[in-house]
Amino acid sequence: MSKMTVLLLKLAAPLQSWGASSRFTERTTRHEPSKSGVIGLLAAALGRRREDSVDDLAALRFAVRIDQPGSFMRDFQTEHTRKWDSDTRRFVFNESLSLSKRDYLSDAVFVAALEGDEDLLAECAEALHHPAFPLFLGRRSCPPSTQVYLGLVDGPMMEALADIPWQATERHWNYAYRFRGDKPKETVELKVVYEATEEQAACTLSETVRDVPLSFSQLKREYGWRTETTIRMAVKNSFWSSDDGRPASTSIASEHDPFAILEEGSE
Repeated sequence: MSKMTVLLLKLAAPLQSWGASSRFTERTTRHEPSKSGVIGLLAAALGRRREDSVDDLAALRFAVRIDQPGSFMRDFQTEHTRKWDSDTRRFVFNESLSLSKRDYLSDAVFVAALEGDEDLLAECAEALHHPAFPLFLGRRSCPPSTQVYLGLVDGPMMEALADIPWQATERHWNYAYRFRGDKPKETVELKVVYEATEEQAACTLSETVRDVPLSFSQLKREYGWRTETTIRMAVKNSFWSSDDGRPASTSIASEHDPFAILEEGSE
């Protein structure tokens, strides 16, 4: 029997959208990544088609740490049908369809953890380095802004999450500790939403959500129920400096340089 392992992911992008109850023209988002969305990301990395089974991935325990909640953004989209105009010999707008609303999280950063079989998670880790299909955070219009893979470790899921330093951006740090005036600390307390066992659900305030992917098939998408609860977790503040309690320098280089490929081509 394989030992239990934890796969850690960093989910950061200009826009993310993790739908849980989207219907017709209303495309909502949760305040944090959904299990079904993260399982879909792993399935894409592994090269699984929508009709393929995801039962092994859905059996993984899931948790997500909110390092930077971001801000809510709503996009209104319109569509028109077209018809051929014989007088002008071109297509013209005919009628307007229903206005649709799409919700997003802007400038958010999360750390997700999946706990389960070592061999399966090692396969997922390798696939994240060389994904078979493009990765996106909830919707195809939301590609990640940095490498998704954070690490593969042994041990309990909560301990693995607690060992990862705060992943917030420099801009978020500046807002919290310079503009808003909060006193910097060596650790920062973050919210964690995790998949609860029956014993955990009985002892804490919990919520049942329909967020377990049973099928991603476009002909018949199905989701099952799971129970989740929340805790507060203290993690290392990566911006902290021990010098008189002052914040560390925030001159952090970006992990992604969009012009790097142009520089390589000019050499």
